[in-house]
Amino acid sequence: MEYGIALDLGTSGFRTHLVDLKKGAKILDTAITVRHPIPGANIMDHLHFWMNSGPELGHAIIMKTVRDLISFFGRERLERVSTVAICGNPIQLSMFENIEVRDLAFAGKSRLKTLGIIPPERKAHVTTVGDIGDMGLDPEARVIVPPAIRHEIGADALAMIIKSRMLEKDETCLVTDYGTNAEMGLYYEGELYSGSAAAGPAMEGQSIAHGMLAAPHAISDLDEAGDGMWDNIILDEEMIPKAMSRVNPVTGAEVKIVDYPAHGITGTGVVSAMALGLRTGLITRPGINTADGKLRLADGVLFTEADVGEAGKAMGAIRAGHRTLMETVGITEKDVNTMYMAGASGTYVDPVKAQDCGMIPRVIKEVYQLGNTSLMMAHDLLKGPETLDMMQSVADSISANHVMFAGSKTFEDMYVLEIAYWDEGMPLEMYNDMLEASGIPRLPDLVRPEVVKRLVKSDIPEKGEGLHTLQDVGGIMSASFEGCTLCGKCQRGCPERALTLDKAKRTINVRSDLCLGTACKACELNCPEKVYVFTDLALV
Repeated sequence: MEYGIALDLGTSGFRTHLVDLKKGAKILDTAITVRHPIPGANIMDHLHFWMNSGPELGHAIIMKTVRDLISFFGRERLERVSTVAICGNPIQLSMFENIEVRDLAFAGKSRLKTLGIIPPERKAHVTTVGDIGDMGLDPEARVIVPPAIRHEIGADALAMIIKSRMLEKDETCLVTDYGTNAEMGLYYEGELYSGSAAAGPAMEGQSIAHGMLAAPHAISDLDEAGDGMWDNIILDEEMIPKAMSRVNPVTGAEVKIVDYPAHGITGTGVVSAMALGLRTGLITRPGINTADGKLRLADGVLFTEADVGEAGKAMGAIRAGHRTLMETVGITEKDVNTMYMAGASGTYVDPVKAQDCGMIPRVIKEVYQLGNTSLMMAHDLLKGPETLDMMQSVADSISANHVMFAGSKTFEDMYVLEIAYWDEGMPLEMYNDMLEASGIPRLPDLVRPEVVKRLVKSDIPEKGEGLHTLQDVGGIMSASFEGCTLCGKCQRGCPERALTLDKAKRTINVRSDLCLGTACKACELNCPEKVYVFTDLALV
């Protein structure tokens, strides 16, 4: 027997298949993480941590996570793994390979030249496990690395484009991977215009009171069931969404449809809660119209006013990104024919509810939900060398234009209005008036899509023998600081409860997957002795 591993390095977590290479890359088993192992709430946080705390620590955390994740497949099988295929955005793949990432952090060639940064080649190539790091596999095993279209437009975007088959259609279409870092592309007159909106973790169920990634026991959708009740649709053990419980969101009164508990709410459930809340009047931006400002869902899962704010920021960034791409090429929503939705959120979300929340154009004819195209592409790479050649050929053939939203006046104007709309309750008419004043067309009236098709049953259509979930992601970062009194203020001040004290060893221990990283550093700031240095933490 000869095995291969397909590995999707996502911005919110890793997903992997074990496949039988002698049987046409048949999927034998599947495993996922519940979080990303690197400290931080989004991809920019991961990047800042990597540069501030050092690639050695960041890479060690990633390698440990990969070892822990694939250990579900069993040592006997792992000893026979000859090939690993990966897919993801440029930052994640660069971190995995432990190559230069600073060219992805700084905009402008002159800035890179001043810093002496030489961008690495990001074409398709094959390396070895030994050249990557300790993955618990044969060092001579091959690692297949797909190409980027441009250094900012990675293999995950290429996977969306190939799997959607959008280049085969003579029409204007949008494709978006709905995640923490919402990668999106607008295909118009033979050219691809891409962008990446830092939507934030709410689209993956993170930074939400009872949020979780898409996994078994996650509320993935909500539907009105009459008499003020909402059906709670929950992902089962095969990641298939099913109505499991009926709940009154105001009182919490619950009737079980299936005896299967909810553990939390994922990003698509967040979209549904927002859409149904707005539709029924239980949410009036930015508040929730219940006695305590909470909506009650299955098994005590709550949706709070703080969650409304987090979700609004994410939805606003996505709509601002879509509209910025359209403004760049001089078209409006009425010119876009088809929307392709990728990723877990793009698979499980109700497109009509997503449209209510501004996540797809207000005027659209067709919507297709694709699944996890990045993991699918990694799996395809194991089927034969022709797939890698094809990806490079497509990457070379696309005339790509990357729009840096951080430097776009249109995006800035749009996003400021989105924050006012979601966080301050700005009326839609005023929102449109302000758009017009900025020289941006008003939002059109809603036109529901004529065609809505989910092309897969779940974001991971094939799982093989089962689905394993890695709960303890990443590793423990630890340090002992001279002058530390073990007063515990760092522990009490940690917003994510990622930090603990070991008084016997006089060390401070931080879980990498729970830590918010250099964007927070509350631990360092709360140290009364000023001896805590976040960048001194090391993996144990």
